[in-house]
Amino acid sequence: MRIDRRQADELRRFSMRRKFQRYPAGSVLMEMGATRVICAATIEERVPFFLRGTGEGWLTAEYAMLPSATKERTPREAVRGRQSGRTHEIERLIGRSLRSVLDLKALGERTIHVDCDVIQADGGTRTASITGAFLAVVEACASIYKKGHVFPVKDFLSAVSAGVSHEGIPLLDLCYEEDSAAIVDMNVVMTGEGAFVEVQGTGEGRPFSRDELDALLALGEKGCRELISAQKDALGGELVWLVGREG
Repeated sequence: MRIDRRQADELRRFSMRRKFQRYPAGSVLMEMGATRVICAATIEERVPFFLRGTGEGWLTAEYAMLPSATKERTPREAVRGRQSGRTHEIERLIGRSLRSVLDLKALGERTIHVDCDVIQADGGTRTASITGAFLAVVEACASIYKKGHVFPVKDFLSAVSAGVSHEGIPLLDLCYEEDSAAIVDMNVVMTGEGAFVEVQGTGEGRPFSRDELDALLALGEKGCRELISAQKDALGGELVWLVGREG
């Protein structure tokens, strides 16, 4: 039995609260168990210099964790004067994942700025950020969409963690206690069509077998599909209808 009495293939209780903030074009409070992330998407009517004149847009992501988000206070990176390698890695992961389902030509010469701020961390902050940020991006794109045009978001996207416990049991959606003791740790990012965007797997305590890899991928796929189903419910019929629309 797991710490929170879940089955091995069961997600933590989660919620997706849209329009959490007043000012961004899209915003979501994403909760996975005790992990809580504010995800916001803001649209700027310009692009980086390397895209000027191309007719294509861009998406960039920033990630931060509040000092009080963890059991022991973590100093703000701005106070230390630089971001950690972990923060850079997570920002690149979020940006890559979201761009994989964007039609940058349909976006036009605009930049979507995605901000993911962790207000409470209990494992899976990067995967919760991706899942919540996707909803914020759909909301933001809907604010500039003109009827009859191609909608900039081509498909759904979600992410979830999986891992092998110290006892050798494959588990879905690890909380912090499970993650810190896991001998294999994995993050899975998938589209609504079932394609993998990214798979990050590491043997923390020992190498892992092909059977364990297959088990973790199956768990990740199950979790991502359940999260995408919840994303559709959160968006409602009108916005669900827009995703993937080509005119």
